Amino acid sequence: MKRSKIFQLSLLAAAACAAGLSLASSHREAPFITTSPKVDATDFYMFRSYEGVAANGSGGRSDYVTLIANYIPLQDPYGGPNYFMMDPNALYEIHIDNNGDAAEDLTFQFRFNNKLNNISLPIGNKSVAIPLIQAGAVANVTDANLNVNETYTVNLMRGDRRKGGGSALTKAGGGTTFEKPVDYIGVKTLGNAAAYAAYAAKHIHEVKIPGCPSGKDAGRVFVGQRQEGFAVNLGPIFDLVNAPLSVITNPANINAAAANSIQDHNVTTLALEVHKDCLTAGSETVIGGWTTASLRQARLLSANPAPGHQNNDKAGGPWTQVSRLGQPLVNEVVIGLKDKDKFNASRPQGDGQFLDYVTHPTLPALLGLVLTGNAAGLAPTNLPRTDLATVFLTGITGVNKPATVTPSEMLRLNTAIAPVPFASQNRLAIVGSLKTSPAGTDFAGFPNGRRPKDDVVDIALVAMLGGLCMANGDADTFKLNSIPGVAGVTSACRPSSVPAGAASLDVHDAVDQAVVPFLPGFPYLNTPLPGSQ
Repeated sequence: MKRSKIFQLSLLAAAACAAGLSLASSHREAPFITTSPKVDATDFYMFRSYEGVAANGSGGRSDYVTLIANYIPLQDPYGGPNYFMMDPNALYEIHIDNNGDAAEDLTFQFRFNNKLNNISLPIGNKSVAIPLIQAGAVANVTDANLNVNETYTVNLMRGDRRKGGGSALTKAGGGTTFEKPVDYIGVKTLGNAAAYAAYAAKHIHEVKIPGCPSGKDAGRVFVGQRQEGFAVNLGPIFDLVNAPLSVITNPANINAAAANSIQDHNVTTLALEVHKDCLTAGSETVIGGWTTASLRQARLLSANPAPGHQNNDKAGGPWTQVSRLGQPLVNEVVIGLKDKDKFNASRPQGDGQFLDYVTHPTLPALLGLVLTGNAAGLAPTNLPRTDLATVFLTGITGVNKPATVTPSEMLRLNTAIAPVPFASQNRLAIVGSLKTSPAGTDFAGFPNGRRPKDDVVDIALVAMLGGLCMANGDADTFKLNSIPGVAGVTSACRPSSVPAGAASLDVHDAVDQAVVPFLPGFPYLNTPLPGSQ
């Protein structure tokens, strides 16, 4: 991929801008969502599929886009006896905007059903229901030893998610009900990691997607437990960044000064693989994506639940959105505490109401306060932060900005940029490629979508401390002093506005995303950890 040095540096700065809004992923990020973990989105990924692709990005599954939405954060593998079933009273959605107007054009809706089989054992002269979700070893889809079968449907809505027409995704062999594997209870129930991987693979379903171009309507879907794929030094970060500035600005300390705090947890993954031409519209190759979860507006609890599975409540009324996630961790470290629930309930069309959190972010000041004892000690002075707002709202010109765009927050992917094989991926994606000499060629990762290997934390820290302004120079080389389409908002994003200076380019959280284990193909996130470990 040949680019002029100026264009390459422009991409570097713009990439850092996008990352400045995404310090990590999104676990327990808002007051209300902490009360409803089954509908708490933790990570959203969107990337050109790299399963089996050649060095030049062709072949294999390269014509497809993978969409991954993770829910139910921080699952302890031993969390029995009921483990982590999805909520049948919730609506889980993945939205695609394919014309840049900040409104969904395609929505994949997941609904779940947890069927109780009521396995009983003869105890004396009585048949008595067992207390567990399994009565013996499990190896097959709808195994006879499973006391609860988890299934789901996927409906594709076109246009407004609540008003558009919908059609069901179907199995390649017929039927609209898909089976979900039981969580990895342990090795006695489900075998070793290889055995569980084989069991889970039986739940990767080939599907037909309605309304796609002829010959491009095939895809794959998987829903199931996976090992947490995100790497972060979570505890020390939220403990007022409990590390000296000299440690987190020394690249030699990556993987040496801290451990991945959440590597011993699992999540639940909703994964879809869809042909790129099924997601795009017309000549526009950029798509925007985000995931949401909704609950019914009303809930009636029974004081005397009927026998069965989850019969203690009745839900009714219209769907009410309670979780939203596009770019990682916007709500967690950018949106003010008083507006976190509001952001989770909002749609991209209304993102103007949150603009102040982007143009005047508090995180850089907080970093300065806890690392140097001075709120102004590390925070860039170019206020309003047009550098962050430009990419946050519109995408990167020449990379993932649609031809026509309504400013809004979502993850954006240019489907015309070829995927990069896993082994060749740069963990810092575009930023990492442009920092090498000669410049690398990995432009297929964050903030151009997001892959599991992309280390969004380190990229984000660089941006928050002003690394992009160091590159922008005094002459506004990369046009970061204004927001395209927003009149009258300007700043001075230049080296003199960066108190951290060159150190802003080296900041990190001491944890390396690239060492997290992943699968070479769909659904990409690793086999979950067993409860008996």
